[in-house]
Amino acid sequence: MQDFLNDFRQTIDVAAKQLLQIPTEQNQTPRAAGKWSPKEIVGHLIDSASNNHQRFVRAQFTDDLVFAGYEQEGWVRAQNYQGEDWAELVQLWKLYNQHILHVMARTPEEMRMKLRHKHNLHQIASDSLSENEPVTLDWFMRDYVDHMKKHLGQILGAEWQRAAAKQSS
Repeated sequence: MQDFLNDFRQTIDVAAKQLLQIPTEQNQTPRAAGKWSPKEIVGHLIDSASNNHQRFVRAQFTDDLVFAGYEQEGWVRAQNYQGEDWAELVQLWKLYNQHILHVMARTPEEMRMKLRHKHNLHQIASDSLSENEPVTLDWFMRDYVDHMKKHLGQILGAEWQRAAAKQSS
């Protein structure tokens, strides 16, 4: 678990620095027609942090991993991330994920590793999972970080991952 947490910490630190280097014109430009801009992707990652933070806490008090979903496109549109200050968005994303890291680090191992047979992660997780496959909170936490890294890769490309790996060694 410690390696995972260290990787998550490095991801947050390195990505935040690199995100702040993106010029205004570039952070507001969608990657392609019908796609989100970097601002909107970071906004989506803030929404993901908000939703998953409460899921990670609630999971410590239940025997299942059944959570409400949310309308991702609608959340991004309703919050108008394009109109937000870039540095403030990045700071919010960074601080929220540092808190999630804190929550993960302090989740008791028996809660993280408890096998849950009832879940809806096949509907809300980033990675595919069978509805009938038992799962742990640990798996879901790792899925959260994988989802974040995929979106950061859309903004920063593969170079940020090499920088994060280099910095952690």
